Amino acid sequence: MKVKLALGLAVIALFVTASALARSGKQDFVLHNKTGVEIHSLYVSPHSTDDWEEDVLGVDTLPNGESVKVTFEDRDKHVHWDLKVTDKDGNSLEWYDLNLIETDEVTLHWDASKGKGWADIK
Repeated sequence: MKVKLALGLAVIALFVTASALARSGKQDFVLHNKTGVEIHSLYVSPHSTDDWEEDVLGVDTLPNGESVKVTFEDRDKHVHWDLKVTDKDGNSLEWYDLNLIETDEVTLHWDASKGKGWADIK
């Protein structure tokens, strides 16, 4: 009886995991904040649109040194995306035409002395 129960639970766990993986998008990535400032908004929109759409962070922020996983629904088939972040003062950095199908991690950097931002893409 215990073996059947354990086997049944293992099968259920397998289906739940497979279902969750099937729903996640191929564009999912982890964003690392190495800018030295807290990110107050994050926008990720298809490269083909002129609209930044809604803030992915919502009411949350992304402190310096922290990371967040950005997930997409499986039905979203766009490959190229634009990314925009803003700080509490409304200053923003933007990146365009990122191939998120081939990207697992995006690390954002900011050099205040040079007024320059960049992203490491893996």
